[in-house]
Amino acid sequence: MQSFSVAEITQYIHELFAADAALADVLVRGEISNLTVARSGHWYFTIKDATAQLRCVMFRGAARSVRIAVSAGDEILAQGRVSVYEARGEYQLYVNQIELAGGVGDLHRQFEALKAKLDAEGLFDPARKRPIPAFPRRIGIVTSPAAAAWQDMQNVLRRRFPLVELILSPTLVQGTEAPPQVVAALNKLNRRSDIDVIIIARGGGSLEDLWCFNDESVARAAAASSVPVISGIGHEIDFTIVDFVADLRAPTPSAAAELATPNKDDLLLDLDRLRTGMAARIESDLLDRARDLIRLRNALGFVSPLRKTRQAQRRIGELRGRLERATRARMARLGERLASASKAMESANPQQILSRGYALLRDESGALIRRAAQVSKNQRLNVQLAEDEIRVRVED
Repeated sequence: MQSFSVAEITQYIHELFAADAALADVLVRGEISNLTVARSGHWYFTIKDATAQLRCVMFRGAARSVRIAVSAGDEILAQGRVSVYEARGEYQLYVNQIELAGGVGDLHRQFEALKAKLDAEGLFDPARKRPIPAFPRRIGIVTSPAAAAWQDMQNVLRRRFPLVELILSPTLVQGTEAPPQVVAALNKLNRRSDIDVIIIARGGGSLEDLWCFNDESVARAAAASSVPVISGIGHEIDFTIVDFVADLRAPTPSAAAELATPNKDDLLLDLDRLRTGMAARIESDLLDRARDLIRLRNALGFVSPLRKTRQAQRRIGELRGRLERATRARMARLGERLASASKAMESANPQQILSRGYALLRDESGALIRRAAQVSKNQRLNVQLAEDEIRVRVED
């Protein structure tokens, strides 16, 4: 058997394509996807239907003649030739002209039909959306362990909130075998009792690459999850059915990790603010309490037993002084009255009168003789002088 080099085989296939007149000028109908405009001005894209896809290139000269707006999901008619790109060993359609076929592609029709169906059932209702826990302890991740999204989320969470624990529930995230695996991975996490939130994640890709997240079974499994679900699928411009049924949609896997957790730097700043505010509040409260204590101490001075005792002592001293002054005044008055009375008594004393030469005449019984008729002849009488007495006899 003759052997060929890769270049020889590729050249041979190229010649077969070139010799086929049917491939020299074809008009292909399909849904446009993965449209990229290079800096050179060339267009690279894919057209596809439900079962196959065809790579296409439209060089700058032909692309300049396009007068319609073309975007992913549009159904187009592409006219050109099919040939082999030998450097990659790929066949592709070299497009000369593009026109719209007048509708959207099959995948977009399926997408819109399922979206309308689930929306009518209320699976997109904002009222059924559950809040995401502010401080999750364990996050379940539904993605492929080989995907860049898994590494990106780990890096984000290590930086933002290293306290959280990640539980990976591995699954395919592309291809026809992916939907049942995604459903199984979701159900596996829901059977645990320690998962606070689930992230369904996959990096960017074409509509076909992300199509497993437009599968009805995956959408219903996400809607039925007992744990809040965050979707982080594709890029910001990509939307899947899972995004609509999830409790929260993130534009990328990294953004999903950010939305699922607080930022430790923000938490530290909040703690510093709270610590500063608490210290200021405590200081203010202490100053208020100190002022209250001074006010109460001053007020206590007015009701203190010691103060009342001192007031009573001062009152007693005042009363004692008044009593002493009143006593002295009364004693002085009484002394004056006594002196006056003594003087009057002294003046009225019969002894004083006798000392001036007077005498008292008494009979033998001591009765005072005031009139002559009280005595008789030869009666003996006593005459009291100032210093002694004389006995006499009445002669006449």
